[in-house]
Order: sequence, then C-alpha cells, then structure tokens
Amino acid sequence: MALTEEKRKSLLEKANTLPLCPGVYIMRDRGGKVIYVGKSRKLKSRVSQYFQNSEKNAKTARMVSMVADFDYYLCDTEMEALSLENTLIKQYTPKYNIRLKDAKSYPYIKLTAEEYPRLVFTRKRENDKAKYFGPYSGVSTAISLLELLRRVLRLPTCKRQFPRDIGKERPCIYYQMGRCSGLCTGKVTRDEHVQAMKYAADILNGKDASVRCELEREMYAHAEAERYEAAAQCRDTLNALKSLGEKQKVVGNPDAEYDVIAVYSDDFCSCVSVFYVRAGVLQDKADYVFGADSILEAEDMSTFLCEHYKAREYIPPQILLSFSQGPEDREMLSSYLSRQAERKITVRQPERGTLRTLCEMVEKNAADRAKQYRLDSERSEGTLVRLAELLQLESYPTRIEAYDISNVGKEHLTAGMIVCRDGKFAKSDYRSFKIRTVRGTTDDYASMREAIDRRLAHLSDEQGSFSELPDLILLDGGRGHVGVVRALLAERGLDLPVFGMVKDDFHKTRALCTEHEEISIAKEQDVFSLIYRIQEEVHRYTVGKMDAAKRKTVKTSVLTRIDGIGPTKAKKLLAAFGGMRGLKQASKEQIGAVSGISARDAEAVWQDLHPSNKERKE
Repeated sequence: MALTEEKRKSLLEKANTLPLCPGVYIMRDRGGKVIYVGKSRKLKSRVSQYFQNSEKNAKTARMVSMVADFDYYLCDTEMEALSLENTLIKQYTPKYNIRLKDAKSYPYIKLTAEEYPRLVFTRKRENDKAKYFGPYSGVSTAISLLELLRRVLRLPTCKRQFPRDIGKERPCIYYQMGRCSGLCTGKVTRDEHVQAMKYAADILNGKDASVRCELEREMYAHAEAERYEAAAQCRDTLNALKSLGEKQKVVGNPDAEYDVIAVYSDDFCSCVSVFYVRAGVLQDKADYVFGADSILEAEDMSTFLCEHYKAREYIPPQILLSFSQGPEDREMLSSYLSRQAERKITVRQPERGTLRTLCEMVEKNAADRAKQYRLDSERSEGTLVRLAELLQLESYPTRIEAYDISNVGKEHLTAGMIVCRDGKFAKSDYRSFKIRTVRGTTDDYASMREAIDRRLAHLSDEQGSFSELPDLILLDGGRGHVGVVRALLAERGLDLPVFGMVKDDFHKTRALCTEHEEISIAKEQDVFSLIYRIQEEVHRYTVGKMDAAKRKTVKTSVLTRIDGIGPTKAKKLLAAFGGMRGLKQASKEQIGAVSGISARDAEAVWQDLHPSNKERKE
C-alpha cells in the first residue's frame, strides 16, 4: 500500500520534531516490522528528507512507500550511532538494508598454535591463540593459496600428529616426490619446521619480498658451509616464489599495501568491489552484489565497511575509496578502524595519479559484476515467469521451498528444506528436521507432514527466514506427498501452491505433479534445468544431514558399549585424539589425561581397543 499524502505529512511533522544530533532511526511497515535501519550525524535533517516531496532514487522511494512509522535512538557521538546501527541491523535483518553474510561462513587459513604448527582451512574463528588469515573471497581462493604454500614450502599435508608420530611410519608419497620436507622422518628439526611456517605467515601477510631475501641469505650460507642439498632446497623455493610473483597482477610499488573499494549502483542492483593489494600485488578481490530492494547510499557505506572489517584479521594502513565521502565520514571511519586495528588507519579518496587509475579499475570491475548479475537475474526471472505459467500461479515464485526425506532403514529419519530465492540457492535459509513422531517405520508421508508442520509453525516469528511465506512448495515425491501437504495447509488455513517433483526409473527429474495430474517440463529447457537443480540440491543437502547424524551415532556407539563411557565421554575422547585412529594409538596415560576421563575409564577404553593385549594378559 503506497504512502498517502496525509500519512507523508504526518511522518514529516514527526521527523521535524527530532533534534539535530547523532542518532539511529528505525523504519517500520504497517505490521510493525522493521524494514530499514539508518544512522545520521543530524537526525532531524536525515529523517525528514525521506518524507519531503524531493526526488528520490527508485530503491529509496520503494522503501519510503512502505513506511507506516519510525522510531529513533539519540546518541552522544556519531561513532556510538554507527555501533548501534550495526547492532540493530543484525538484530532485525531489515529488508532494505545491505547485509553481509555471517562471518562464520567466510573461509580462513589458520596457523595453529601447536608445538609443531600446521596450516589448515577453516570457516570458524576461535579464541585459541592461533593466527587466522583472511577471510578470503571464496573457498577456492583460500584452498588454492593453501595448496600453493604447501607445495612451495614443502609443508606436511598428512593427518599425522607431531611429535608423537615422528619416526613411527614410512614417509608418504609426497616426501618421495619432493613435495613434503618429511617432518615424520625425524630429519627436519622443530626450528626448521617453525621457520617454514613463519615464511608461510609472511607470505599470507603479503611480505613475499622479505621471505625471498631471507631465503636467499640462507641459500648462500648453506652453500658456503657446503650444505649443498639444503642450498638447493632454498634455491627451488626461491624459484617457486619468483614464479608465483610473475603470475600475480602487479598494481603498485613493492611496499604498497592497501584495500581499494568501489561502488556501482543503479535501480536494479548494487555492487561493492574490494581489491586487496599486498606488497604491490593484487592478492585477492571480493564482490558484494545486492538486489533491487537493498538501499546503498553514501551513509550506508560506513556501516558496510565497519561490518566488512570486523570479519578480517588484518586491516591495511590505507583504505582507498573510489567514491565521494565527506571529510567527517572519512575521519569517523578512520577512527573506528584504527581502534579496531590498534594502530593508525587512513581512509582517503585519491583524486589523481596511479591510485586514482586503480580506483577506476575497481569501479569498472564493480560495474561489470553488476551487469553480469543483471543478465543472470533477467534469465532467472524469465525462467520463473515460465514456471508460473506452466503451474498456473498468480505470480512468479520469488521464494521456492523444496523438501526431501532421507533415512537409513528405520533410523535417522531426516527432512531437509532448501530455499531458492529469485532463482538462486539461499543456503543461509536451509534447514533440517530430525523426525520425532515417526518411530519404527519409514512413513515418508508422515515424515513430510511433520517437517512442513514444524516449518509453518514459525510463520508467526517476527524476524528471520521462517517468517516469510513461500510462494511455491516443491516436494521430492509424488501425488501422495502432495495430498498430505495440501491437507495440512488446509488445516492451517493456508492456500499455497504445492507440487511434487516426480523422478523417472533412473532417479532423474521427469515432471511436476499435483494430486491428480502430471505437468511435463521436458521440453522447457530452462524450467527443467531449474527443477533438476532444485531436486538434486535438496537431495544432496538432506542426505548430507542424515549421514552426519548416522556417523555421529556410529562413532560414539563404538565407545559407549564400554562400561562407564557414555555419549559425552565418547565425544571428548574422539575430539581429544582426532578420531578413532588417534585414540587407538594413545597410551592409557594419555587417555586418562583427557578432562572427565578417570583412570578406570582409561583402563577400560584401552583394554577394549586392544583386545589382543587383554587376551595375552589372561
């Protein structure tokens, strides 16, 4: 419902009563739901602009048309307003605010704080004294960089525990190929291993030049001492690093270290591009694309950048902006980031020279990424329109929810739900359900009913993905599944389109179905491709969740058969030794050293895992 002239004037009058001080404002729709959160240095000026008859861009006009009322918080400083705005955006997840995905989903490279450190891939940052590098723009970037470091510095990639496993087993094929230093052989000292890890950390921090200098010094020292094999290894590492440098895009001086940020925005979408320059080399880049509903204005960029750098272990000395921001905004952002980094961070907008040229290159990247997003979205929209025509829906489905059931025999019944939003998988909205009401049988219909009933119970939630009604429900099943779910919807007073995704004899997508008929999609290539991807994705997700539950039970059940060992102690033991293999190799004393495990427990576990020793003793 559009904002009436009377309501606009009423909101403008309320806005004009606000003070000219820093604060945060919250826009609400007719249902009281928060749709936008913003901050301002002068609250009255900023909020009143929304309700004046001045020209606005399409996104802002769309948001304002939905506003029924607004709240506000007064703050002492703009820095305080910025922090509060970030908190409220996380709390309410408003429709029109730009939002980054949760930091937990970003990929990192972790340098562990063990006696013999390791480099590992992770998505989780913990307070464990380890060093974290990243986050990186994608999993492939992080893994390729990790593999490159392992290859160049000949780092171990096995799961052996050091120093425990040194000299116990034959070295693996990577050692024979010259791809691993052979820490397990005992020929590599701890100091040498730690030094290699330091080189890896320096490279991840963009200090390739210092690593090359140090390696060159070591190479000559080994050569003078006639340690020719060690000198040759330094030479090979140097050559590999030089080769890496030649492949990277050089965009500045060897000491250049900054992030370059550009923005592109039109009525269809917005894109923020970030280029990470370390040691004069473009090390990584990230593109954040937001749809037509997300408002991206100059005021929003400070909030975005603060949230962006919260997830990063390292902030460079300079942040270069390709877009215009007022001196006060830049100074506030500099102060905020400096406080986070505990050193001086400068935020500036280059006006000329090579840095301005670099900013323009990042701007071009943002525009190109937005163009590609628009083309992909137009194709997806066309596919969704055609799907709506085939299924005779009133409008094309923006939010599609698909469900599947998976089980092992009569156990581990699991329902998976995936979400396809605007033709793209929204993985943060995926959910799984452990079926509770079905026991001792494999009743797919009852399992499907329970899963969707539990999902629909959350429609009353004020915030979050579950508060949204799906435009279309797809079931991995036939007419019986559709009938059961339609009956459930009728009981709840809901009228939502429900269709089954029918498979052929080869377990591949064949058609969609209602309770009474099948709708062929075989000749609709784009529609068929979409449904096929949805059916494969929901099956993959559901089976994965079921397998995880199964593995968890199998691993712990092996130990819980031991007298005195329950699920909690079993989990502690497996976590302490990295699985059954490590546990079997542990001594009684090592097992007894695990928190919560008594000497009696350790004896029982060790005897159970070493039956031959028990028999010999008897």
